[in-house]
Amino acid sequence: MKMSSPLSVFPALAIGLLAVNLAWALPGPEDRVYTADQNSNTVSVIDPAANTLLGQIRLGNQRPDVLSPLYKGEINVHGLGYSPDHKTLLAISTGSNSVTFIDTATNAVKGKAYIGRAPHEGFFTRDGREVWAVVRGENYLSVIDPATFRETGRIEVAPGPGMVRFHPAGGLAFVVSSFTPEVDVVDVVSHVVIRRIPVVSPFSPFLQFTPDGREMWMTHKDVGKVTRIDTQTLQVMGVIDTGMITNHLGFARTPAGTLAYVTVGGENAVKVYTTEPQARLVATIPVGPLPHGIWPSDDGSRMYVGLENGDAVDVIDTASNKVIHRIPVGQAPQALVYVSNAVPSGTGTANLVARANADPVNVMLKPVSGEARGTIVARNLGLVDSLEVSLFKLKPETTYSVYASGQAAPVAVLKTDKKGAASATAIGPMRQVAGTAKGTPPSRIVVMEGNAPANTGKAVLVSGR
Repeated sequence: MKMSSPLSVFPALAIGLLAVNLAWALPGPEDRVYTADQNSNTVSVIDPAANTLLGQIRLGNQRPDVLSPLYKGEINVHGLGYSPDHKTLLAISTGSNSVTFIDTATNAVKGKAYIGRAPHEGFFTRDGREVWAVVRGENYLSVIDPATFRETGRIEVAPGPGMVRFHPAGGLAFVVSSFTPEVDVVDVVSHVVIRRIPVVSPFSPFLQFTPDGREMWMTHKDVGKVTRIDTQTLQVMGVIDTGMITNHLGFARTPAGTLAYVTVGGENAVKVYTTEPQARLVATIPVGPLPHGIWPSDDGSRMYVGLENGDAVDVIDTASNKVIHRIPVGQAPQALVYVSNAVPSGTGTANLVARANADPVNVMLKPVSGEARGTIVARNLGLVDSLEVSLFKLKPETTYSVYASGQAAPVAVLKTDKKGAASATAIGPMRQVAGTAKGTPPSRIVVMEGNAPANTGKAVLVSGR
């Protein structure tokens, strides 16, 4: 295959233009922050000027009411993108294989495209004429016409594409993968992969460009790292060790210079790095449980962080690097985007519903000995409750049972993977166990190795110690 020169795609003037629009404004009432809420199947809509939840766009029923074969709504609302004119929001649902097009001024669904298995993220091309959505369960990008909401083509890439973004100069698209340790660089006009860049890990959920467009940074969730790639030479510049469950990242121009903000879910923190050649860690900001999506305001004064296990958004002041607000949103927010001038006039509250969910209960599990770690998130789902159990740093490929005090049978039985991690969701009448009954503390939780009866196995993790 003939390779195009990166410099032929990026004219010298392009980099200068990437110093972009300096006429930024502080968050105003016409701006919006959106979260994709995977468990409640909603898109939460935030007014960043008032730091309040305006309401939710309901795209489907919340879990567990998504199991009927007659189900019509969207399942696992996960990814977000938006058009260059900020008039259209994309919501990508991994369970129903869909891309939903939403009018930002009215919050109304304009159309839907049903595509291949398990799409993860999507974005508009710089000219707004196409939407590219990664089909993570397969090996291609789905190209969609945003006027007709129909797939017009496919671009073959490495198996498991995780995200696609378009370089600000417009000529190239960068595609990271969830299954393959490489970045595919695609010529936007020809739809041809022109370069495959090897990277340190096969699992990357997110990428972002530095404000000047000279670098692309990508996260590696499975190994807790961030890779930096030069967008002119298309070479890896370096790798940063960030921490367990490194999810998303964003950049902000601050009084201290351009800084990178990285969500590290395993530490309930946002880590802040310089963007100089040898990146330095300059701050670690404690946030709520399991930070996932992150996006800056246009002026760089605020960073918005979705809390996957907190069902909320933390707002960071980038001048002080402190959380200054917490805003409740839908269940298990994943992607998050800031869209300026989304509602040029009016209140922008049409077609919104009130928050469908209550706040969750988070239980940290502590090791009896060793380095084992675990979390439990309890959520009320109406007549039933859910317990989401996540375990880390245990014996690989080993069975573990989760017990609650007063329960003869395990709440969940899990088997760890090759890295000693496991997760499971239990659904049932567990208000006493979860502590979701009003005024009721959660039961004591014990994780035991094996599937022996309660109190007869070896305890490795417990709550309340």
